Amino acid sequence: MIEDRTLGSVIFDVFNAIILGLLALACLFPIVHVLALSFSDRAATLGNLVTLWPVNFTTYNYYRILIGADFRRAFSISIQRVLMGVSLSMLITLLTAYPLSLSERLPGRGFFKWLLIFAMLFSGGLIPTYLAYRSLGLLDRIWVLVLPGAVDMWNIIIMTNFFRGLLPELSEAATVDGASHWDILWRIYVPLSAPAIATIILFTTVMHWNSWFDGLVYMKSPSNYPLQTYLQTTILGRDFTRLIQDPLALAKLSERSVRSAQIILAMVPVLAIYPFLQRYFVTGLTLGSVKG
Repeated sequence: MIEDRTLGSVIFDVFNAIILGLLALACLFPIVHVLALSFSDRAATLGNLVTLWPVNFTTYNYYRILIGADFRRAFSISIQRVLMGVSLSMLITLLTAYPLSLSERLPGRGFFKWLLIFAMLFSGGLIPTYLAYRSLGLLDRIWVLVLPGAVDMWNIIIMTNFFRGLLPELSEAATVDGASHWDILWRIYVPLSAPAIATIILFTTVMHWNSWFDGLVYMKSPSNYPLQTYLQTTILGRDFTRLIQDPLALAKLSERSVRSAQIILAMVPVLAIYPFLQRYFVTGLTLGSVKG
């Protein structure tokens, strides 16, 4: 039976669509404007002629950035950080969430759970953390960007609740057949947890890719900056000569165009992986929050 829609519900849907459409345009407008700036030449950007479409279309801005050693080095450091950080965090999350999700009472289970929650709510502070990393010899090394985020309690909670939502008969049947906990985790739980795993991978990737403050604090040399830290220092630092040192190239470029192209290039990796993980995103959150 199809319910007849009233005039009030139709008006509500129309206004709802208009408001959501305006909000979507407000979010897209800055991105489209930056994209148009990145493909516009020096005269157009200096004259403030660019709005939502490139003026005097050119790809020279991207060419100068991609041949620059500083940008490519920072980009590669961020790629390494994401690959190492996501892999390590995912491994620790799985190995921690599995024992916390077991129905049987494990010795020390409650202690470790509350210890992780306490660490999630409270930190040692910036200066003690900096001194600890310095004493461990982690400063100015990529591990100082990877290890602090390796144990993410929020991700562990999502994965633990997802594991607890799986049918216990699966692990019980595997145990009867002689499977160990290691076999149950990797052969049963992990293959069935694609939505939660994809959600955590997306969270961790965005966190590592967008993080800039830790690189600024813990990296002594600018040559070891990840991409977001490099962009923060160059874009906000207003030192355009650090980006392009060729006088002939400087005459063809503007600060706004080059920095817009850098921002677009920094957005590409996350935009590239999001469509493949988006379909798991909502499912992973909702299924991971069924049980407490």
